[in-house]
Amino acid sequence: MDVLRRVADARAFRASVPGSLGFVPTLGALHAGHGSLVERAVRERAAAIASLFVNPTQFGPGEDLAAYPRREAEDLAFLERLGCSAVFVPSVEEMYPPGDDTRVQPGAIAARLEGAARPGHLTGVATVVTKLFAVVRPDVAYFGQKDFQQLRVVQALAHDLRLGVRVVGCPTVRDEDGLALSSRNAYLSADERRAALALPRGLFAARADWERGERDPKRLADRVRQHAAALALEYVSVADPLTLAELTRAAERAVISLAARVGRARLIDNVLLGMDVSELV
Repeated sequence: MDVLRRVADARAFRASVPGSLGFVPTLGALHAGHGSLVERAVRERAAAIASLFVNPTQFGPGEDLAAYPRREAEDLAFLERLGCSAVFVPSVEEMYPPGDDTRVQPGAIAARLEGAARPGHLTGVATVVTKLFAVVRPDVAYFGQKDFQQLRVVQALAHDLRLGVRVVGCPTVRDEDGLALSSRNAYLSADERRAALALPRGLFAARADWERGERDPKRLADRVRQHAAALALEYVSVADPLTLAELTRAAERAVISLAARVGRARLIDNVLLGMDVSELV
């Protein structure tokens, strides 16, 4: 497995791959959720490349940029075991050279939810993903459903900017107890982890209501809040999966998203109703 630290090295690697290239961009601190994306890229493409880069522009003031877990040696070994052909591990200076002040501003799909809760976050995501696509030049990129708004923002920018990359959404990977895998789960104490299980339970209860025919957005959101009432919820949203516009009446598809503070951890999760993540393009 090649470990590439410079833009020139990543471009040379791309030139050496004769077939289709799959790409999994990550912040590092990898877990089985990331692994599922890499396994799919390895299985479906001629070669697979991942990136490890804690992108400073997607962290706001007071967020956990300095504390974010960094485990490069473990992550590289993990990716090699999964069959990754290469890993791009740039420095901040390589991605944001002196004088760099260009940013990619996503559209209306980024205005609500995480866009409102974390100002500038999705601009940072859109900027770094655009840069990574320009450097790595993949044919297909794989993103997890757990960061649903991020997935939709990246799909929109790839389409709108004609980047020539197909962005594939992949199902959320969960622990046996239902908690969505996240690098930030490492912040949770044992008691906090038990408390955090109210989040998937609320989402699953709302999904069960949907499967029994409930379509009222307010009732679906209230079901989630009932289960997570003891937690510091930032938002519960019932929105159109394509536009992320909040639903005000019954619809035949929806995404229920939430964000909550549990101890030091800020956790997000969602369930997609009436369609599969593979249908999003």
